[in-house]
Amino acid sequence: MKTQHTLKTLSALILGLGAMGVAHGSGFQLLEQNGSGLGSAYAGSAAIGENASANYFNPASITLLPGMNVSAGAVAIKPSFKFSNDGSTSPLGTAATGGNGGDAGSWAAVPNAHFTWEVNPRVWLGLSVGAPFGLMTDYEEGWAGRYHSEKFSIESINVNPSIAFKATDTLSFGVGVNWIQLDADYRKAVPGVMPAGGPGVPGYYGDLSTKVTAKGDAWGWNAGILWQATPDTRFGLSYRSKVKIDADGTTKISNRDINPSAGFGTGAGIVNALSGSFNAETSVELPDTAIFSVVHQLNDRWTLLGDVSWTGWSSIPRLTINTAHPNPAAQTSSLDLRFKDSWRVALGAHYRYSDAWTFKGGVAWDQSPVRDDAYRPSALPDNDRYWLSLGAQYNFSKNTSIDVGYTHLFVKSTSVNNASSKEAGVLKGDYDSSGDLIGVQFSHRF
Repeated sequence: MKTQHTLKTLSALILGLGAMGVAHGSGFQLLEQNGSGLGSAYAGSAAIGENASANYFNPASITLLPGMNVSAGAVAIKPSFKFSNDGSTSPLGTAATGGNGGDAGSWAAVPNAHFTWEVNPRVWLGLSVGAPFGLMTDYEEGWAGRYHSEKFSIESINVNPSIAFKATDTLSFGVGVNWIQLDADYRKAVPGVMPAGGPGVPGYYGDLSTKVTAKGDAWGWNAGILWQATPDTRFGLSYRSKVKIDADGTTKISNRDINPSAGFGTGAGIVNALSGSFNAETSVELPDTAIFSVVHQLNDRWTLLGDVSWTGWSSIPRLTINTAHPNPAAQTSSLDLRFKDSWRVALGAHYRYSDAWTFKGGVAWDQSPVRDDAYRPSALPDNDRYWLSLGAQYNFSKNTSIDVGYTHLFVKSTSVNNASSKEAGVLKGDYDSSGDLIGVQFSHRF
């Protein structure tokens, strides 16, 4: 058996844990921490203070909310990733076999819940629970890029208590702490390789199935400032820290379709040597973010919103995975990602049609941290995208409202020519990608 080749493949396989840590939009960040901001493309998010979800985007902005407030909702997200092969090769250097993988995008729901409490005229408390990172890509089994990825999913939960102070009638400050947990599942294929025709001559006899699961948690912090510059104009600035997560995982390798009559005794020789469970660990430093927002009350009907945000994706230039494999050659691997910091710009508006109805709209440009076709992973076929958003709010009463919103994501044409891992072969082709988001939010003031 070509032990050295296959052990290197298994070591690279565990790097799927890294793909799970670096996988959605832009990158794998989820802005959708409420349904009320979706209709205006989350413009003005750090200054709007519309309901209790303001606690997540800028803890200082909860000083805009008198009394006790609750807000809860969900955003359903359907990304679409359709690959077209254009010269992909296998780890053995031969032309990749298999189809294009179908549509790798899947529906997912991002729930959220928030609470704020005005303790006294100067002090507010807040609590937010949401999912700030996550996505799933799921390709058809046996597709041309199966050695890069077949299925990737990541789920997160973030618990964010905060406190805000109204220093003056026009200036507020807020700080919070964050506990975040990531839970990931990654699956791909590895080619079975045995000697055929003499020593050193490789032969391919089917694929092995692999599955990596990993979980980790850590603490971070966030802070914000809110300034009511004039009675009609308000500015917000917020920052969310990096979070370093040490994740523990398990890699399971099992037989898929090794041909038992293909020489070397039986195909079980490969399976017995490679199958089993191996402990793995890595560290992922989730990026920090900053948001600058402005909200301007143009008149009693129109409110204008603006946002510029930054995400420090360069905190993940590469990933190093350590695994408890018995062969030293497979105990450490590194994946070159070369993520870049990214920017997002959003503009939006609210139109108050009546006391009951407000209509919303917005546009945004969202930059991807993946800038090079050579490092675009199939688990994250990410690229720059444009948002077009519409929404509406209905007020049942002075204290109770419901929001609905819809966004379509137009994704820039995406090509990939990823040869960064010899153990996975070359993934070469194009992605036709887009996204649809539907959100709802219920808010009440006691």
